[in-house]
Amino acid sequence: MKRIAVFASGGGTDFQSVIDANERENFCEIAYLIASKNGIGAIERAQKHGIKTAVFSKKDYPDLEALYAELTYLLNMNGVDYIVLAGWLKIIPESFIKAFKDRIINIHPSLIPAFCGAGYYGLKVHSAVLEYGAKVSGCTVHFVNEVPDGGAIIAQRAVGVQDGDTPESLQERILREEHKLLPYCVKKLCQGKITKNGRKVTVG
Repeated sequence: MKRIAVFASGGGTDFQSVIDANERENFCEIAYLIASKNGIGAIERAQKHGIKTAVFSKKDYPDLEALYAELTYLLNMNGVDYIVLAGWLKIIPESFIKAFKDRIINIHPSLIPAFCGAGYYGLKVHSAVLEYGAKVSGCTVHFVNEVPDGGAIIAQRAVGVQDGDTPESLQERILREEHKLLPYCVKKLCQGKITKNGRKVTVG
């Protein structure tokens, strides 16, 4: 069975969706939660479900390369096959992406390539969607490469923008879809049913 590490920087609702789906279907082993700081909700969720946790805070390292070098060692020592970014807000250096090439996936709260890239995270994404007047938004699970939100797309779900939406109300509806899409993609990845050929991804 494939082993995954989930990276989170906040409350961990996407992380929880993977936990819940895996407890129902047992498609992977969640080997670690990697948290970007202490005191976040994702850590409480991990502890509640008996999942090992490690905190990698930028303030504890001289630079990002040192942080990710130690993180790479930890993941390799624990036989982690895939990394799932579930609200991870820390910059990832190219060296780490190369070390886990095509083994890192991320969920983003828009329909990539719209409203993505550097600076687009959390409510900022949904605010930008509403300010632009877009009629449809959604969420995307994609492979991670050296370009922020630039990796090959695995799957997407669309969510209509409603009259009177606020960033919070749009976020709430998109989160419901994230909580279905992310576990689906993690399951398919761990079952070997995702094939990547350049930017073309097939889900079996």
